[in-house]
Amino acid sequence: MSPEKRPRVPRGSTRDGAALWSHGFRPFFLGGAVWAVAAMALWIAALARGLPLGGDLGAPLWHAHEMVFGFAPAVLAGFLLTAIPNWTGSLPVSGRPLIGLAAVWAAGRVALAGAGIIGLPLAALIDAAFLPALLAIAGREIVAGRKWNDLKVLAGCAAVMVGNLGFHAAVLTGGDPQVWLRAAVSGYVVLVLIIGGRIIPSFTRNWLHQRGAARMPVSFNRFDMGVIACSALALAAWTLAPEARATVPAALIAGGLNALRLARWRGLAVRAEALLLVLHAAYGFVPLGFAAIAAAGAGLLMPVSALHVLTVGVVATTMLAVMTRATRGHTGRPLTASRPTVAAYLCLFGAALARPLADLGDVPGLMEASGALWIAGFGLFVAEHGGMLLRARRQPRAAAP
Repeated sequence: MSPEKRPRVPRGSTRDGAALWSHGFRPFFLGGAVWAVAAMALWIAALARGLPLGGDLGAPLWHAHEMVFGFAPAVLAGFLLTAIPNWTGSLPVSGRPLIGLAAVWAAGRVALAGAGIIGLPLAALIDAAFLPALLAIAGREIVAGRKWNDLKVLAGCAAVMVGNLGFHAAVLTGGDPQVWLRAAVSGYVVLVLIIGGRIIPSFTRNWLHQRGAARMPVSFNRFDMGVIACSALALAAWTLAPEARATVPAALIAGGLNALRLARWRGLAVRAEALLLVLHAAYGFVPLGFAAIAAAGAGLLMPVSALHVLTVGVVATTMLAVMTRATRGHTGRPLTASRPTVAAYLCLFGAALARPLADLGDVPGLMEASGALWIAGFGLFVAEHGGMLLRARRQPRAAAP
């Protein structure tokens, strides 16, 4: 049977063993969220109490690495391992292979946290194993399903993988790891541009259609392709030369184009459903992120502030939005946001804004507040959705006779 005619696997289909290992989103969304809380708490402890983290890597670089290459790849893995079977109609990775992949990710977290004990070279080697394994699995599934258009998603994944390898190489050889951090963050932003441009207008269209709306989001066209291309060029300039003169106008142009792109998706029309509105709001940080890049290039903003607008505002808020929606949908819950879910969104938006504001003005406690809001946002996700991820999918109630 050809991949195009192969029947799709029902979401949450019954498998032997624990529900946690039935789909990729379950262990990786849960593990990523738990690590988001734990890693931030450890970073705050390092700042307040001098807790040694990362051995020769040092606590600041450990913190940067674990946000970009620890937490975020777990969520990316959960999304890809769940979305690709839907794209290709193939069976999802589950059971022992999924356990093995999750173990590789967890080993990297333990190894880098304990790099002072086992040594940084060995810790880097253990950590570097996860992203190539994920890329190989995702690439194999897309190629086997002959979904050639979806291969572009792997470009962003490859950028993150190369960024991680370059980061470790730079640290071990005395180089500058910051360029590799920017390269990986750029890869994540490109993924948001590609995947977000696919799911946000689609989900919006479905929601509006169900309510009989006449106007729909503009479908993907050449304008979207141009926006993605211009954005990728601006991100490349920022990665390689964040303070160069050419980076400022490139970022401003990309920011303006992404603002226009977002306006075409009719975000205000779905304001009644926070589970959908949050995707539009998260994408709204894309033009803000490019504006921050331009401001930093012009000397008006600290470079680390621009980085945090992208990492927290664009990447993390988009991930939290996808995690909540996918968890509810794939476990048989209604696709509507509860009060704790809305609170989690607001916490992360607050964290994204508080961190750069801490560099703009001498307001005590803003940086600490940003970290606390981050912990609260992902802590709320674990508290509300952790049980859903651990338990089998809910079955629809039988209709009354």
